[in-house]
Amino acid sequence: MFKSKIASMPVGAAQYLKRFGGQNITVGSYATNKLGLDRATCSLKIDRYIIVCAPFLLGFKRSAFIASLSDQELLFFRNYTGRIVGLTLSLNPERRPEPVSFFLRCTLNTVGQMKGRSNTALFVVDYRSSPDEMIVMLGAYLEIEERAKTQYEDYGSKTIRITENSAGRLGYKMRATVSAGNSAPRPVKIINLNTKSVEFMESPGAPVLNPGTPLVFQLDFLKDTVTLNGKVNSAETLPQGIVRTVASLDFCLELVEIFDGFWYNANMNSLVSTR
Repeated sequence: MFKSKIASMPVGAAQYLKRFGGQNITVGSYATNKLGLDRATCSLKIDRYIIVCAPFLLGFKRSAFIASLSDQELLFFRNYTGRIVGLTLSLNPERRPEPVSFFLRCTLNTVGQMKGRSNTALFVVDYRSSPDEMIVMLGAYLEIEERAKTQYEDYGSKTIRITENSAGRLGYKMRATVSAGNSAPRPVKIINLNTKSVEFMESPGAPVLNPGTPLVFQLDFLKDTVTLNGKVNSAETLPQGIVRTVASLDFCLELVEIFDGFWYNANMNSLVSTR
C-alpha cells in the first residue's frame, strides 16, 4: 500500500521523501524567511479550541509547535493526546502573490512544557497524510541545507581577513558581540573569519577563556543579525594587553550563504577583469 502511494506521487515528492524522510527542519529566522512561513496564520484546532502557535520543528510526517500556555492549560490539553486535531500552516518559498495554505488532519502525539521556558508548551503532531506540495517545499529547503553543509567545509578553508573593503563586500557592518555561558554579550573586533572559525580581539582586561568554552556570537550584516555558536580553540593575552581568541564555529546556513555570495562575486569580478 505504501509503495503504491509513493508511485502515484510527483517525482519530486517521492524523491524528497526517500532522501529526507526522517529529517526535520529547525525553524529559526532563516528557515522562516526561506520557506515564506506566515507565523500569523499558524494554529492548531483542538476540539473547539484554536491555539495560535509557532513551528519549532517541521518534518514530512511529524512536526512540533510551541504556544504560550499556563500550567493549567497545558494539563488540560494533555487530555487530548491521541485525538485528531487540525493544523493550519501557510508557506510561500517562491514568493507567490498569495501563500499556499495547508489544512492538515493530525494526531496529537504529545503535549509538554518547553525545556527552560515557563508558560511555553510544545505540541508534537503526526500528520494523517502529507500534501505533495508541502513535501516538495520542505524537501527543496533540505536540499539547500544539504548543499550548504558541503560549502561549510569548502569555505572553512577560505579565510577572509576583515578589513573595511572585505567587510563591505560581505555586507558585514563591523559590529559583533560574544557571550560565554550566562555572561552578558560584549563587543569584539573580528579579525579573520570563515565558515568554520573566527579570530577576534578584545580590549585589555577581557577574560582569557579556556579551550572548549562554548561561545555565542552575534554578527551584524546588512540583511540580518546572524547568531553563531562555537567554542574556544585558543586564547592569549598579547604584549599590549589585548586578548586574542580563536574559536571554531558550528554549521550556520546563513553564514554559508553569505560566504557563497562573497566568493561567487569575487570569482565573477575575476573573470571580468581578465577579459
